Amino acid sequence: MTFQTLPEGNQKGDRPWWLVAFVVLALALGVVIFVSELYAQVFATVAKGLGVTVFVTLVGFALASSLGLGIALLGMADSVVLRQVARFYVEVVRGIPILVLLFYIAFVGAPAFVALYNLITTPLVSAGIAEPMVVRDISLMWRAIIALTIGYSAFIAEIFRAGIQSIDKGQIEAAKALGLSRTQRFRLIVLPQAIRVVFPPLSNDFVAMVKDSSLVSVLGVADITQMAKVYASGSFRFFETYSIVAYVYLVLTIGLSLLLRGFEKRMRSRNPR
Repeated sequence: MTFQTLPEGNQKGDRPWWLVAFVVLALALGVVIFVSELYAQVFATVAKGLGVTVFVTLVGFALASSLGLGIALLGMADSVVLRQVARFYVEVVRGIPILVLLFYIAFVGAPAFVALYNLITTPLVSAGIAEPMVVRDISLMWRAIIALTIGYSAFIAEIFRAGIQSIDKGQIEAAKALGLSRTQRFRLIVLPQAIRVVFPPLSNDFVAMVKDSSLVSVLGVADITQMAKVYASGSFRFFETYSIVAYVYLVLTIGLSLLLRGFEKRMRSRNPR
């Protein structure tokens, strides 16, 4: 059996009919929200949590990317101990479900941190320079952000590691011959090329974090899902409420996917490999 290879973008059935169908459904539901007082009320309630969802996603992903890059670099260090520490972190964190990690950070990690902080600052507290910390001083939203940061950093570390290792070693050797330091080689040679490699999987993780941010609702953080839970439990309008929630998340995730895909194409066109 032979297969005909067609140019990219011209494959049979490659027209985005799925996107047309989604846009039609989104517009239809948008009209329903506009004309229906019930759906408009549900949408207005759910939309109150949009800012929290966006904040948790942006901050969590930025921190996870920074930590993931650090773990990836640690995993490629010259020291065997550092490489094993990085490997241990990645394997352990990847094996824990995000929801379990969320509960652990919120109800185990935060109290442990407060106890450690109070132990270290005991002399300062006795001298009246500092005040003891209580667990409620760490907001549930920040506990959720920390949990998402730790959970996603392990996956992002593997993405960065694969991207960095994909760079031709000949270029690195040439940079060494030119007298560039390790930092300069990474900043000028490795990172710009690795970004193009890791951008698609990083984009996928970013969209995934938008969805996983809904898990913060289990801690009572007032995101989209939590606002919907509160409204539905009081009005018993579960169908209408969760239909709107699904609609909002679909618009967010598909819209982000299209934007990131367009940015990826422009990046490739400007920097062809």
